[in-house]
Amino acid sequence: MRRWLYGLSCLAAAALWSRAAPNAQPANPPPEEVDVALVLAVDVSYSMDLDELALQRNGYIEAFRSKQLQDAIGNGAIGKIAVTYFEWAGGHFQYVVRPWKIIDGPAAANAFAEELGEAPTRRGRRTSISGAIDLGVQLLEQSNVTPMRRVIDISGDGANNDGRPVTAARDEAGAKGIAINGLPVMLKQAGYFDIDNLDVYYKDCVVTGIGAFVIPIREKHQFVEATRTKLLREIAALPPEATIRRAQATNPATCLAGERQWRERMGN
Repeated sequence: MRRWLYGLSCLAAAALWSRAAPNAQPANPPPEEVDVALVLAVDVSYSMDLDELALQRNGYIEAFRSKQLQDAIGNGAIGKIAVTYFEWAGGHFQYVVRPWKIIDGPAAANAFAEELGEAPTRRGRRTSISGAIDLGVQLLEQSNVTPMRRVIDISGDGANNDGRPVTAARDEAGAKGIAINGLPVMLKQAGYFDIDNLDVYYKDCVVTGIGAFVIPIREKHQFVEATRTKLLREIAALPPEATIRRAQATNPATCLAGERQWRERMGN
C-alpha cells in the first residue's frame, strides 16, 4: 500500500514538472563587464550653426576611427567599453541616435563611427543641460552592463535656459557616483541668448566627479583633436593634468545665468 502511494506521488510530481517545463524561462545572462559606460550627450539647439553641427558630429566619428582611441579601449583593464550617443536641445527635445553598443575592438569602433555618419541630425529650441544630464543618468541605469566607471559627456554652445537648474541635475548625478565632463563650443562671441566665458560656466556649474574636466573648443580645426582628447581622457582615465585646458576667465560663473538671460530677452 505504501509503495503504491509512493509511486502515485512520483507520477503526480512528474506530471506537474512536465506541465511547468515548457513555460520555464532561462536565467538572464549576467551584465557584461566594461571599463566604462559612456554617455555622449550632444547639443543640437538652433544656436549651433549647421556647419558647427557637422563639425561636432565629425569630431566623434573621427575619434572612434582613430587608432589611438581604439588602442586605448583595447588597453583597458577589461578591453571594452559601452557607449551611447544622443542629441538634445530643450527639456522636451532629446533623441537617442545610437543606443548602447559594446566597443571591444577596431571593427566595433569603426561600425559605431559609420552609424553616426549615416544618422540624420535633428535640431530643436532652447538649451536644457539639466535635461541632458537627467536622460544620461536614466540611460546609464538602463545600460545592462557592469562598468568600472560611469561617465556623461556633455558638449554644447550655451548655458542651461530650460528645465530645472543644471546644478540640481549635476548634484544628483554626482551623488550616484556618475562623472560629468564638458566640451563647451566657443566658436562665436556671446550673442543674444549666450553668455560670456562658457568654459567657466561648464567648470563651475556642469562638470562633477573625481578628475572632472572641461576642454573648450575655440576654433573649428580643434573639433577632432578636442573630441579625441576628451574621449581618451574618459576611456583611459588619464591624469587630469594631461588634458585639462584652463579656462580663460577666473571669476566664478553664475549657474542661473542662462535662465536669467532668457527671461530678460523675452521680457519676463
